[in-house]
Amino acid sequence: MRKYLDKKKAELVSVHCNCCKKELLVENGILKEGCLEVNTSFGYFSNKDGQSHRFDLCEKCYDEMIAKFEIPVEDTELTEYL
Repeated sequence: MRKYLDKKKAELVSVHCNCCKKELLVENGILKEGCLEVNTSFGYFSNKDGQSHRFDLCEKCYDEMIAKFEIPVEDTELTEYL
């Protein structure tokens, strides 16, 4: 869950993991810790038609989630960071 200084979302103030509630490190509006940000909208043919969901997971909770996958995530090494 992200909190911003104002409604324009210009400056990030805090990020908490939606799963374990851990507060992630934010300095000067910059997230300085591994985090999965999910923002998805559901359309037709789902039980969540017209809903939009947004959440953040810390790296530990992300690792625990993907450990349960029957098909492993695709892992590639980046040569450049954006």
